[in-house]
Amino acid sequence: MTKHKCINVALGDRSYDIIIGCKLLDEAGILIKPAIRGERIIIITDQNVAPLYLNTLKLSAEKEGIKVKEIILPAGEQTKSISYFEKLIDQILALKIDRKVALVALGGGVIGDLTGYVAASILRGIDFIQIPTTLLSQVDSSVGGKTGINSKNGKNLIGAFYQPRLVIADIDVLDSLPQREILAGYAEVVKYGLINNSEFFIWLEEFGLELCAGNKEYRQRAVLKSCSSKAEIVAKDETEQNMRALLNLGHTFGHALETETGFSNKLLHGESISLGICLAFDLSLLLELCSKSDAVRIRNHFSAVGLPTYLSDISDIDWDANTLLNHMLSDKKTENGKLNFILVKGIGKSFIAQNINPKNVQIVIEQANQQR
Repeated sequence: MTKHKCINVALGDRSYDIIIGCKLLDEAGILIKPAIRGERIIIITDQNVAPLYLNTLKLSAEKEGIKVKEIILPAGEQTKSISYFEKLIDQILALKIDRKVALVALGGGVIGDLTGYVAASILRGIDFIQIPTTLLSQVDSSVGGKTGINSKNGKNLIGAFYQPRLVIADIDVLDSLPQREILAGYAEVVKYGLINNSEFFIWLEEFGLELCAGNKEYRQRAVLKSCSSKAEIVAKDETEQNMRALLNLGHTFGHALETETGFSNKLLHGESISLGICLAFDLSLLLELCSKSDAVRIRNHFSAVGLPTYLSDISDIDWDANTLLNHMLSDKKTENGKLNFILVKGIGKSFIAQNINPKNVQIVIEQANQQR
């Protein structure tokens, strides 16, 4: 396995690199220095990540003459909120910053999304860098410039498109993740194969179990392939006017499930996406868009690695189809009160489906809630 790979997200004067490899935190200062305009960074991290990686990042940056401050936030989805958005801005402003300071998000999707939105908002926009520490954030949320926070009305309803200056994905940091977090990230990896790359999905069927078990070569290959796929789509449709919406496969269902669980640890984001993708295939099957064998194949693969595939797999939650439908009507992808989904005509053949009949959505929810 080569030490690292570089992917460019081609967005003109806002283009940036995604650097993927092992032991990158040790040389993060060398990578960060040419990407920032000044000599100061503020590292934003959380209480889980800070004891593991904050000092390594600080020392690497300071070795290159970069002045470092840090802010440590509580871990968990609850931090991705209006209240912590306000608190973080106040903490940063108290450090007497100027527009040449750069924020560095060291953490998973919560830290990355929140830091990016703060960077977009503070002083009308300052630079930020993503150093994602979960598989999910390495393959998805750190790339593409979607930043934001949650509302009580739904997930990611407040935010902005704001691109980072650099993304550093260190494969080694994944070793410290609980297996549940690895699996949650793996759901997003599978998504890329299902959107438009059936060959990648076939590769995952062969090597996915080893990837989840810790094989670094396979992990690096999966992160590289996922980021390459996303970078290509983002370069063509940065603000999700058309084809970038395909990256939301499973997300209309998934976000509704997360909203219903209060963005708690009862259901991690990646687990909701595993369920959401299965439901999207179920809906596609109900509408006679894809074959039953494809829907079964997807469910079998998620189940084989240990991800949930039926709503009934999540214990102690009484899923109500009407309640979930109401959550979906608050989703960003809903237009004029009409439900839009990413559906499939087969593995690797996704498309945008508009004005879906809510009764059909209700049917697949109820069926997935009854299975055991």
